[in-house]
Amino acid sequence: MDFLPTPAATCGLTPIFVGSEIYRGSGYGARHPLRVPRVSTVMDLGRALGLLPAERYRTSPRAKAAALGLWHDPDYIAALQEAEAEGRVSPEVTARHGLGTLANPVFSEMFRRPATGAGGVMWAAETLAAASSGAIHVPGGGTHHGLRDRANGFCYLNDPVLGILTARRAGLARVAYVDIDAHHADGVEAAFAGDPSVLLISVHEENRWPFSGLLSDDGGGNAFNMPVPRGFNDSEMRAVLEGLILPRVTAFRPDLFVLQAGADALEEDPLSRLALSNNAHRAVLAALRPLCPRLLLLGGGGYNPWTVGRLWTLLWADLSGQTLPDRLSETAAAVLRGLSWQGGGRPGPADVLVSQLEDPPREGPVRPEIRDRLARLAAR
Repeated sequence: MDFLPTPAATCGLTPIFVGSEIYRGSGYGARHPLRVPRVSTVMDLGRALGLLPAERYRTSPRAKAAALGLWHDPDYIAALQEAEAEGRVSPEVTARHGLGTLANPVFSEMFRRPATGAGGVMWAAETLAAASSGAIHVPGGGTHHGLRDRANGFCYLNDPVLGILTARRAGLARVAYVDIDAHHADGVEAAFAGDPSVLLISVHEENRWPFSGLLSDDGGGNAFNMPVPRGFNDSEMRAVLEGLILPRVTAFRPDLFVLQAGADALEEDPLSRLALSNNAHRAVLAALRPLCPRLLLLGGGGYNPWTVGRLWTLLWADLSGQTLPDRLSETAAAVLRGLSWQGGGRPGPADVLVSQLEDPPREGPVRPEIRDRLARLAAR
């Protein structure tokens, strides 16, 4: 493999966290939602809380162009590399590949940063395939909008697709992909629509970009799309988990389970209107973990720096079986107090967002439209 040597076969794998310092020093620009720190916050919180001992941490490899060609068009990869090297793109490249737009701007790490995320996910998929069981968290992964030859929705590459293809090439025949980001996993569905060896489930806000993933869209038979209304709460996520996700994943019997845990579905996120607490994501992870011997946990969306860092740190603690204090130590709290919106006029965080990791529950009624949509999907 051209981004990292193939791992030796193993038995059970101790949970691994894959990170990189590239996330600390790079951003999409001062006006972009991804100007805020995310993966670096998880790394700093994890270390402050003692969750990232050296034996559990791996520095993400960077995928080379040849490895990315497992799914992406070589001309597109070349254009992405050239855009980074030159710091600009032509109108023709923008039209053809979606580079140099407000959503997908030119910036100094626009190839190296996504190639690092993709390399980490591909390494994780190959490592899990060589193990009888195990779990790996790659918070820099989850860029689920990327298309074969175009940047799309802040995503220059599609690391979930590359990870699934890597796992299948390494011998894992059946992969279940569940996405609880606020936005539809359009790029992943485009890659695997109609493929019976990949189960696709996407839970996302209705009437929100990319305006795909309708309830009636079955992706050729293997996709289950659950659009949810604004105000989607913890009780409703539990109903979706029990009524859609668990039955489908259990029946599918995957060799690898991939969970994209985008933090933009949380109530405080500026790019959605959902109302989940981070307990909802934890419940999904806890319920799914026993159903498959191998689990690959990805990041995804999330544009509030406090809620993203808290959620992904919690998920890593849960995945790795480590306990957390009710209130953060002064060292850990200082990590959260040191965050900002990196510009703009948004208010600072509430005290709970810097003093503890777990949100108060955000329960509520399960609305009739949720029950109706679940019944329609169950009837398929």
